[in-house]
Amino acid sequence: MKITSPEFESGKYIPQKFSCQGEGINPPLTIEDIPEGTKSLVLIVEDPDAVMGTYVHWVVFDIPVTGRIEKNSIPGKQGKNTSGKNNYVSPCPPTGSHRYFFKIYALDKMLNLSETITKGELEKAMYGHILEQAELMGLYKKTR
Repeated sequence: MKITSPEFESGKYIPQKFSCQGEGINPPLTIEDIPEGTKSLVLIVEDPDAVMGTYVHWVVFDIPVTGRIEKNSIPGKQGKNTSGKNNYVSPCPPTGSHRYFFKIYALDKMLNLSETITKGELEKAMYGHILEQAELMGLYKKTR
């Protein structure tokens, strides 16, 4: 399985329009080679370079099997991000360059969980049901 974006390459900078200095919307994502038997997808976006530890930007589960997640969309049910909200938080590092990991998981079932779920709870619920996973890493640094 592979996850890419038509807006940036893995290891390269995420365009400003997808940050707090732009429109603050999620970038479009392309998912290829989804394994047979996949019943749903999960997307977790996180920044491991945050000062207080990993910042979870987006938790989305029960995404119907699709090869594309559109920009500025809500592709499935949203869980809680680090701010305790059910939404996408765009890159906005206070200092320096941060890494943003877009992690996609193919599951053998729909999870049918509450939208109060956190990333940790979601990972426990996914355990034993992950058929395959992939990630895309983008960088972002605020312009002054």
